[in-house]
Amino acid sequence: MNDVLTIGNKEFHSRLIVGSGKYKDFQTTREATLASGAEMITVAVRRVNILNKDEENLLDYFKDTNISFLPNSAGCVNAKEAITLFRLVREACGIEFIKLEIIGDTQKTLYPDVIETLKACEILAKEGFVVLAYTNDDPIVAKQLESAGASAVMPLAAPIGSGLGIQNRYNIMFIKDTLKVPVIVDAGIGCASDASVAMELGADGVLTNTAIATAKNPILMAEAMRDAIKAGRKSFLAGRMEKKPYASASSPTSGMPKLL
Repeated sequence: MNDVLTIGNKEFHSRLIVGSGKYKDFQTTREATLASGAEMITVAVRRVNILNKDEENLLDYFKDTNISFLPNSAGCVNAKEAITLFRLVREACGIEFIKLEIIGDTQKTLYPDVIETLKACEILAKEGFVVLAYTNDDPIVAKQLESAGASAVMPLAAPIGSGLGIQNRYNIMFIKDTLKVPVIVDAGIGCASDASVAMELGADGVLTNTAIATAKNPILMAEAMRDAIKAGRKSFLAGRMEKKPYASASSPTSGMPKLL
């Protein structure tokens, strides 16, 4: 089945994107990422070293792989900070694929500031960046981000790092129905079944970090996420059976002989 995910001008055979935070070391990050089958890993540039070549650098652990880096603006609280950060990343690394993430509440919910995100998205898209925009699960805001030039929209399933799973399935479905660009469910995924549900709802992909990095066995969880994404996608494409209020026999009842 030639079922590829297209974002901007790139095609991906894996619909799973993984993060690089919360691992005990870079080697574990590498092993889990490879086990996940993901082709893209997101990196918080303000927290993980990919720019300073004189220190241990995450880029070095992936040089011999086909995995792309997706810098994100975690830690930025307004459009100006995010725009400046991504301009520096492009200058230093030549990377134009970015995850735009601007947090409004940095203390408790880690919810995004959608107004600042919209401002930054419009400017960065005009400058040639391929913007994957993290946002809340609001279909109206998602559509505005698409109009602002986002190449993909990434609605949260639940608060970052909460592991609560998808809290509002209808909003994810509404967003998918509204947008033409890919919809990547991001934040709140806690286990493999959460990822599968996201895909069965029609999401084009899933991004998860904490669920893998903080699992008792990150490598095994990465494999589980890989398989769940594939299963959920196939289930969505296959088409779900109709829900019925009452029982329906699996085998036909007409023509059955009467028992004496």
